Amino acid sequence: MPRNDDVRFISSSIKLPSFSPPDLHHPQPRSFFSSLQLNPSGKFAKLPFNFNFQFNFGINPQPINFITQFVRNQPIFRRNIKNDSFHTVFKKSPLFCSATLALSDSETGPASNGLKSGDDSESLVQYKGDESGAVTQSKSVGSNRAAEEERVLISEVFVRNKDGEELERKDLEGEALNALKASRANSALTVREVQEDVHRIIASGYFMSCIPVAVDTRDGIRLIFQPVTSCTAYLAVEMELRGFGSIGPDLFNGEEDRAIIAPRYTGKVVNIRRLDEVMSSIDGWYMERGLFGMVSGVEILSGGIIKLQVSEAEVNDISIRFLDKTGEPTVGKTRPETILRQLTTKKGQVYSMIQGKRDVDTVLAMGIMDDVSIIPQPVGDARKVDLTMNVVERKSGRGISGGGGISSGITSGPLAGLIGSIAIYHKNLFGRNQKLNLSLERGQIDSIFRINYTDPWIEGDDKRTSRAIMIQNSRTPGTLVHGNQPNNNGLTIGRITGGIEYSRPFRPKWTGTTGLVFQRAGAHDEKGIPIIRDFFGSPLTASGNTHDDMLLAKLETVYTHSGDPSSSMFVFNMDQGIPVSPEWLVFNRVNARARQGVVIGPACFLVCLSGGHVVGKFPPHEAFPIGGTNSVRGYEEGALGSGRSYVVGSGEMSFPVMGPVKGAVFADYGTDLGSGSTVPGDPAGARNKPGSGYGYGIGVRVDSPLGPLRLEYAFNDQGTGRFHFGIGLRN
Repeated sequence: MPRNDDVRFISSSIKLPSFSPPDLHHPQPRSFFSSLQLNPSGKFAKLPFNFNFQFNFGINPQPINFITQFVRNQPIFRRNIKNDSFHTVFKKSPLFCSATLALSDSETGPASNGLKSGDDSESLVQYKGDESGAVTQSKSVGSNRAAEEERVLISEVFVRNKDGEELERKDLEGEALNALKASRANSALTVREVQEDVHRIIASGYFMSCIPVAVDTRDGIRLIFQPVTSCTAYLAVEMELRGFGSIGPDLFNGEEDRAIIAPRYTGKVVNIRRLDEVMSSIDGWYMERGLFGMVSGVEILSGGIIKLQVSEAEVNDISIRFLDKTGEPTVGKTRPETILRQLTTKKGQVYSMIQGKRDVDTVLAMGIMDDVSIIPQPVGDARKVDLTMNVVERKSGRGISGGGGISSGITSGPLAGLIGSIAIYHKNLFGRNQKLNLSLERGQIDSIFRINYTDPWIEGDDKRTSRAIMIQNSRTPGTLVHGNQPNNNGLTIGRITGGIEYSRPFRPKWTGTTGLVFQRAGAHDEKGIPIIRDFFGSPLTASGNTHDDMLLAKLETVYTHSGDPSSSMFVFNMDQGIPVSPEWLVFNRVNARARQGVVIGPACFLVCLSGGHVVGKFPPHEAFPIGGTNSVRGYEEGALGSGRSYVVGSGEMSFPVMGPVKGAVFADYGTDLGSGSTVPGDPAGARNKPGSGYGYGIGVRVDSPLGPLRLEYAFNDQGTGRFHFGIGLRN
């Protein structure tokens, strides 16, 4: 259909008194549409964020090109107009964009030429500059208000671009159509109704401006809305990250940042009115991860791209401040570098509150601090932060302690298994968190004297390697393998041990230990006299001498999920004898233990499995004992069997009873896999140990600072019942 140039809607501008380009003319409008009043406060949506605009105008009336930058929490609509000619007009305007309508007739066009330059008050809207944001015409509108209510029949309504073609993006075209309220096909519209629909299209947030155009067809007037898709129409979020680094177990870098931080918005059209939701989503991403970061600015680029600038609080410096009990600064005994190397938070990283909490827990785990906290401090650079760690040291890192316990190796006697202990310790040797401990444990038969030195983190090592040096002289009951002598003579195993071990974490929740240990072991009677055979004539040493010497290379790997009963645990260790001397023992011993818990409702199911094997020449007392509190309950310690190989399995269900008290039912099974007779002297066969069996029973668990206190009563497969008491989870 031919375009009707006689009747058309146009978009007029805010009147600029100080500037009237000679080539900018408006046809004389008909009186029907000549008087308009626009109140933008009711027609334009208030944007949910703050702008700092910079406008650059040319002499010719070209579309406005600008780059918008804003920083959140700035005054609303604060402007910086570079062109002095427009400063007077725009300095108080609250409008982001505006549109008014007029209908002109080409036949009256010459009459419009009679208007003097600058005297275009009938076609232009003048902004009065009041704070209310009202925009009025300089001409009186009273005589034309009735004309505004005249209606024009509209046969068709379309949304097209300036070339009359469909919009490239169908979703945007749908947004424009959905915004229309009055403009419908086969409806009679007034100018005000069309004007309000234009405002609705702009207020949708997807378009910068909109021009309504009327085209005369044989069926009537076709109304075409031409929304102008400027740089705020197509919003593709592009992330610009600064100072982002490693945050512990989660590593973010490179192109993956965009997909992680703004997956819902990157490369998608975003409504300008919902841009605050985009920024809140990104801010929330940082908050959920405990990171100091937020959207600090927006830059609107050509091509419809919005670049969100994310400021991240980069750690500038970390310092240690020692405080006394009253919170006053004091001089610390611990070297600051000893504390600093415990921290996973490093300079140059984005500060993570979650990572900071882990660092606080790590420093407290050193055992020499009463209180630890981290205080972020602002610095001159707004994108950086200083961290101050306040620490309160314990009064003394050295002292004397005493205690007691129970040994599972003694199964008879009025004070069976009761042990007392005393220790002299220093927990912060040389201010490096190194520990020295001298301890003595003494029981009815047991005795252990130990000197132990531990460096939790070797200086100069970046893998958190620890070192432990140990010297020990012990005497333990031999009843685990050899049982009580028929003549009631006590049999003990004496060991003199010395060694060094190195340990380090090599994966999350995994640690590895290796070392060398020298051991001299032999059997003694109740008077402490060395013996080489028991009552049954079975040998007590592998070499035939009063003692066996061995140098063992140790290797151990431990996986620990947590200390919770429902968590998993796995331990694998291996000892290899090294033949430094022909008389020294050479054997290989491997042992593994695993535990897995599952919580179903209020109940906790725990499954434990352990097993081991020895190859080579080894002393009988190094055989694997089966039976007892941490083995097969219902049997005495070691009474089920002692073998070169073994497997023990256990199943248990615990359930809450009242407060910290829990009930439990359990069942255990163990076997020496027929290897009892292969142990030198066959101590199990001489004592008629069955070699395999099971036990079952009930028990009570009480939570305590030492771990679960376990009191159990179990029956074995031979019908014998027995009480068991233990501390902590099953080994």
